[in-house]
Amino acid sequence: MNWLLHSKSARILTLVLLVQAGVFYGFSRSENLPFHRPLQQFSFGSSGWTMVQDAPLDKETLEVLKADDILSRVYQNRNNGQMASLFVAYFETQRTGKAPHSPKNCLPGTGWVPTVSGMIDVSVPGQSNPIQVNRYVVARGSNQSLVLYWYQARDRVIASEYEAKIFTVTDAIRYNRTDTALVRVVVPVQNGNVQQATDTATSFVQAFFEPLKQYLPA
Repeated sequence: MNWLLHSKSARILTLVLLVQAGVFYGFSRSENLPFHRPLQQFSFGSSGWTMVQDAPLDKETLEVLKADDILSRVYQNRNNGQMASLFVAYFETQRTGKAPHSPKNCLPGTGWVPTVSGMIDVSVPGQSNPIQVNRYVVARGSNQSLVLYWYQARDRVIASEYEAKIFTVTDAIRYNRTDTALVRVVVPVQNGNVQQATDTATSFVQAFFEPLKQYLPA
C-alpha cells in the first residue's frame, strides 16, 4: 500500500479528488452555465465529407450518459467512400455528478477490445500547434475500428483523463464553470490497413474541428 501512496499518479489523483470535493460541494454560488449552440445544428459545409446518417442513441444509453447535448452522426468521404462516425457529448456542468464516460471503459463494455493504444498529434486549421488526441485500435471478432477521442473545453483540447479532471477543478475555481465535451471519431479498418484508417480519421478531424468550435463554449 505504501508504494501506492508514493506513486505520482496516485498523489495527483488524490489531490484532484480532494479539491473537487471542496470546489463542487463546498461552493454555494450558482455556476456560470455558458451558452452553446445546439449540436443538432452542426454543419461543416463542402469539406469533402457528406452526412449520410443520424445515429440517435437509445433511451437507456442516454440515461447512462446524462449529457446535456449530443451529436451522433455517420459521414462519408466523397473521394474514397470511407465512412467515419462523429460523436460529441456536451456537459454544461459536472457539479451534479455528470461527467463524460471515457471510451476506454465504454468500448470494452460493448464488446470492442483495445489492441493498440496511444496518443497522436493532429495538425488542424486555426490552431498554431497540433492537438494531441487518444488513438485506439479496437477489435470485435474479425472487425477492427480506429478510434480517436479527446476532451474539449474553453478551446482547450485534452487527451489525458487525469489532466481533464485537473482542468475541471481549475476552471471551477477561476471561472466558476465546469462545462466540457467528449469528442470521438470512429473509422472502420478495411483489409487490416490501420494506417489508412488513421489517415482517414485525421482528415475527418481536420475537416470538422474548426466548425465544431463554434458549437462549444469558448
